Amino acid sequence: MTEEASLFGLTGKKALIIGGGQGMGEASARFLARAGCDVALVDLVAERAEQVAGTVKGLGVKAVTVIGDVLQDGEILRIVAEAEEKLNGIDRMISIVGAATFGSLLETSAAVWDQQMQLNLRYFFLIAKEVAGVMIKRGSGGRIVGIASVDGQRASPMRGAYGAAKAGLISIVQTMAVEWAPHGISVNAIAPGHIVTPRLFDTPRRVEGYANSLIPLRRRGTTDDIGKAALFLLSDLAAYVNGTTLDVDGGLLSQNLFPQGLPASNG
Repeated sequence: MTEEASLFGLTGKKALIIGGGQGMGEASARFLARAGCDVALVDLVAERAEQVAGTVKGLGVKAVTVIGDVLQDGEILRIVAEAEEKLNGIDRMISIVGAATFGSLLETSAAVWDQQMQLNLRYFFLIAKEVAGVMIKRGSGGRIVGIASVDGQRASPMRGAYGAAKAGLISIVQTMAVEWAPHGISVNAIAPGHIVTPRLFDTPRRVEGYANSLIPLRRRGTTDDIGKAALFLLSDLAAYVNGTTLDVDGGLLSQNLFPQGLPASNG
């Protein structure tokens, strides 16, 4: 065991990665594998999952794929059971699946609202509950991480349903953290800011725009930035971290948007 792997305490652990076939899920898989963690990659697309599994196996750990749709309630039990069987246990879980639908609140229909809740909150509750049950049954404890968003911590104009769902995820993570802590299970969230992903890729215009943006670090984040945060929260380095949301946003939420050069009060 290398000193790095020993530090993280993940050697031989088994991680379920929901949405592991690309983007943040792929990055999380690579960093967990480098720390000695076996992984089960859940994805809708078999070819995508198998490609990541091949990369992970090259890092010297076990990687399996589970093909299924976590947005279908009937699939969740099968996905978790298959992953547990293939890995011989589940010690860690991170869920990446989620996306925003854009439109003003006045344009947001009940159907869009329900779709956003399902895509960003409901399935996470159901699969985290199922995984926690596996961990409790095995009596080994574990760690669970959900992907929230900075939009769940402030106004999110033109994506209000998404922001509401992510705020709900932050809340349910805190409740899970309290209820499941007696079983040795910690639950946390990562709140990404503006991240370069396969869907929201960089262009020269975007690179220039974000370089001059209100993000203090003057760039968009990468999937590796999220993968490193996932590694931290799923490792022994975060053994006493529970119920928190880790902002990975380049300082976006810390930015004071009060106009510069103007008095902040009448005093």
